[in-house]
Amino acid sequence: MDLPFTDLVFRAAEVHRAHFDPKRVQISTLLSIKTGGCPEDCAYCPQSSSYEAGVQASKLMAVEAVIAEARAARDAGASRFCMGAAWRSPKDRDLDTVCAMVEGVRALGMETCVTLGMLTGPQAGRLRESGLDYYNHNLDTSPEYYGEIITTRTYQERLDTLAHVRDAGIAVCCGGIVGMGEDAADRAGLIATLASLPKAPESVPINALVRVEGTKLAKAAPIDAIDFVRVVAAARITMPHSYVRLSAGREAMSDEAQALCFLAGANSIFYGPRLLTTPNPEAASDARLLARLGLVSDTP
Repeated sequence: MDLPFTDLVFRAAEVHRAHFDPKRVQISTLLSIKTGGCPEDCAYCPQSSSYEAGVQASKLMAVEAVIAEARAARDAGASRFCMGAAWRSPKDRDLDTVCAMVEGVRALGMETCVTLGMLTGPQAGRLRESGLDYYNHNLDTSPEYYGEIITTRTYQERLDTLAHVRDAGIAVCCGGIVGMGEDAADRAGLIATLASLPKAPESVPINALVRVEGTKLAKAAPIDAIDFVRVVAAARITMPHSYVRLSAGREAMSDEAQALCFLAGANSIFYGPRLLTTPNPEAASDARLLARLGLVSDTP
């Protein structure tokens, strides 16, 4: 990550082209299927019950409503449908409902991903039986900086959930957030930890902090766009076979910054107006940007 910027991006672009078609971008859509009321104290998250961020807690959505959202996402061009629930860990009775959602989304011909918090081995196995393709569980930041962001769940607990997911035969979606007050060494530490897992995640979301009033990080300084591109490039170089996804924070990025991210090896985005509870660029805006850059949707 310390290379001159142009050298770093050039190297990342070379790696990208060796393993992917650089013109193709995988499109995912993310839906909050259970919002708010989370007992974790993640400093960035408006869904935490520790903060007054204006997010009202809700019950788990009905299966039919989720399938309708997935169908609309598919028709808008998404090939993967991701479902997120604000839990520390799911109860088994709720997991049965989530599994029905997974089965319904797969029946639409879409890839499936869920993020539900910590999992036990048997729970991961149950999700695999339902046909789940990906499980998202981010490390968020480096091991050294983690305690500044979260105190209610340890780094090792996150690693244990990733191990349960991998042992169950589910592909791993795991990345982090930058712009939370960490330094360059912490960003490098996050990427090094991800790349050093027993197997690199198949999907690596790179998020820029979305500052939400009421959360602990509401006044954090925004990350410099060049520094953000450096993180994307480092992820591409160290995890050449992974999808590197531009995730939260794109609403505040210029088209030029996003173009640099694609040049540096990003090849996936979230499509749709919201990411759980925070804003995301409108689909029409993304379509215009992809067209301007000569990029096309990658449908598995």
